[in-house]
Amino acid sequence: MYIVIISAEEEGFMKKMRFISGCVSIALSVIMLLTGCGELDSIDEVVLDLDGTMYDTTDKEKENKEEEITVAFIFDGLVNDGGYTQMHNNGRIEVEKMSGVKTIYKENIKDDKDETEKICEEFIKNGATIIYGTSFGHLEGMAESAKKHPDIKYIHCSGNISTNNMSSFFGKIYQMRYLTGIAAGSKTQTNKIGYVAAYPIPEVIRGINAFAIGARSVNPDVVVEVEWTYTWDNEELERKTAEKLIKNGADVIAQHQNTTGAQKAAEAANIYSIGYNRDMSYANPNQLTSAIWNWGIYYTACTQNIIDNKWKSEVEWLDASSGLVDISPLSEDIDDEIKKLIESEKQNIKNNKDTIFKGPLYNQNGELMVVDGEIMAENDIYNMDWFIDCVKGSIN
Repeated sequence: MYIVIISAEEEGFMKKMRFISGCVSIALSVIMLLTGCGELDSIDEVVLDLDGTMYDTTDKEKENKEEEITVAFIFDGLVNDGGYTQMHNNGRIEVEKMSGVKTIYKENIKDDKDETEKICEEFIKNGATIIYGTSFGHLEGMAESAKKHPDIKYIHCSGNISTNNMSSFFGKIYQMRYLTGIAAGSKTQTNKIGYVAAYPIPEVIRGINAFAIGARSVNPDVVVEVEWTYTWDNEELERKTAEKLIKNGADVIAQHQNTTGAQKAAEAANIYSIGYNRDMSYANPNQLTSAIWNWGIYYTACTQNIIDNKWKSEVEWLDASSGLVDISPLSEDIDDEIKKLIESEKQNIKNNKDTIFKGPLYNQNGELMVVDGEIMAENDIYNMDWFIDCVKGSIN
């Protein structure tokens, strides 16, 4: 059976009682409907607060509520988007399983300072002592809120701020893009790989370059053609952009986008693809592999450190050895030799032998950017704003 709990704590009592009366009626109807269908065999809690905050207490015993801590998550997309936000939500679910912890979240929160700060304030009113933000656009709003609440911990994904009560983290997903590039370069017949990309920012640019370096390592004639969408999650636009690249001769499609639009275009054209965020072979059976995130590894460790008073504020950029970034299983269509190469390179990276950006490397104008034998400095990789010479596309 499902128990629906309606919380009423913030507005006028009579106004909320009228609202609650309607909600309870709806809730009871849902309970009767589901019970009648015979689908419910356990007792779960679904808690809906009046401000729209979702509480997750499903399948979890809450014996010591007075000792329980509340961890909040701000998502810029929908938790069922099939990509970026869904993987972050999977991480939240891992936190929810921790002893003495409950989680709350809000989804589809736009990248806006005022809106983000408002959401943080609502979370704190609802008892949150740890707040995770999952989009770069949440950074400023979280930072403002952090100044007002020194006792609350703010953890931001993809940012660069570190204060007494706020830290930032991200993963070196470019390392996995290098590996997926090897797979793509080995399978293209036209020597053209299409890359559907969101925004011309360092995170995306370094990923494209690493991918291209990987592709070129097994195919010196390869060209990676980039088309920008200027959006993270517009499935229709991403699909059309991929179709344009395919029309221009690309026979492998890669992406730095949050939906499966590009994968679906590749599936329709019966060509190979490289996914992102999660294994996207469900969208295109011809997927070679995906660069994926395992957010739960970070979220659970960070939350436990806060609980144990071991947390420290820092800006972390975690590599493959952390488990935060990885690749999905390799397609059976990839030659055994290439599979062995990918696994070998992956192990080297995990053993702190990251030589992806080792010179000589030239930009699109033929200018030497990294001299022969030199490995690009980490700060230069992080702030990368130029394309290597086998990438076709502009950075505006």
